[in-house]
Amino acid sequence: MAASGDAKKGETVMVTGASGFIGSCVVRGLLDRGYSIHAGVLNPDDKAETDHLHALAAGAGEGRLRVFRCDLLDGAALLDAARGCSGVFHLASPCTVDRVDDPQVLTYRVDGILLLAPTGSRLTCSIRSWLQKQMMVPAIEGTLNVLRAAKKAGAVRRVVVTSSVSAIVPNRGWPAGEVVDERCWTDIDYCEKNGVWYPASKALAEKAAWKFAEENGLDVVAVNPGTVMGPMIPPTINASMAMFLRLLEGCTEDYLDFFMGPVHLEDVALAHITLFENPAASGRHICVESICHWSDFAAKVAELYPNYKVPKFPKDTQPGLVRAKVGSKKLIALGMQFRPMEQIIRDAVESLKSRGYIS
Repeated sequence: MAASGDAKKGETVMVTGASGFIGSCVVRGLLDRGYSIHAGVLNPDDKAETDHLHALAAGAGEGRLRVFRCDLLDGAALLDAARGCSGVFHLASPCTVDRVDDPQVLTYRVDGILLLAPTGSRLTCSIRSWLQKQMMVPAIEGTLNVLRAAKKAGAVRRVVVTSSVSAIVPNRGWPAGEVVDERCWTDIDYCEKNGVWYPASKALAEKAAWKFAEENGLDVVAVNPGTVMGPMIPPTINASMAMFLRLLEGCTEDYLDFFMGPVHLEDVALAHITLFENPAASGRHICVESICHWSDFAAKVAELYPNYKVPKFPKDTQPGLVRAKVGSKKLIALGMQFRPMEQIIRDAVESLKSRGYIS
């Protein structure tokens, strides 16, 4: 990500979830553009969270990156990190719900803890309620705590909230035949009835952010990325790259309620920075290479890499989702260009190879 002469040298911004897949790339982009960073992580003493951040900052100059403990439910810690910052990038959130190869088991990652529970009627109401709480509370209250800290800090001029296309779909009530855009919101009732907690958490967290912004006069913009893939910076694999890895290994999960299109990691990072720097940016911003079905993406992967065990899917894995070559009109209007699907796939494959996940 090339440096920009427009960045304000010495300007300091806060990044929550800085150690994550997207957060690390945002940190790198901000450092390249001359910003100093208050990097929020859950545990500053965990080298797996911090070593790669310090490596990114090594050539940027002394003092350009400071690490802060940022538990989303600790308002005082968040305020400490936000002080002296002109901008806040809020990326931290509970991880998505992943379905594993065994259709009788669901895998949940909540605050780094891997949990297994059977699907269907055997997934009890108490477990569903607990999972709902674990996803909802950090997502919604965490977002509000970050916004409160940004407001109290006094110097923050804009907050960029990382939402998701999961705050846009699933929505079975969207008009048939119409391309999804930023007006569309995830159907919370559908999510609750079907135990799809991640989209519900992202939609409710984003709605809470907009309500807080309106009531408190805080400048907030949101980026809604699709399934993010690309070169991994952190030492561990993230949820979306794990989805991709499982596809290469033959997983037949079609991500019915989670997929709307892929996007390159570096484009997502640049979208965050563009939304912070461009005064004309406002509202929500879909961030995908194109709007497509998981079947379209899988077919392209199989075409490029026939040696892997990519399964063949039915044509419409996301029923009702209208395909569109241009899905990120608002970001493109702000000057962004998106890497094509082929590059997304190739860069993701090379990253997995470099880490030894595939050969």
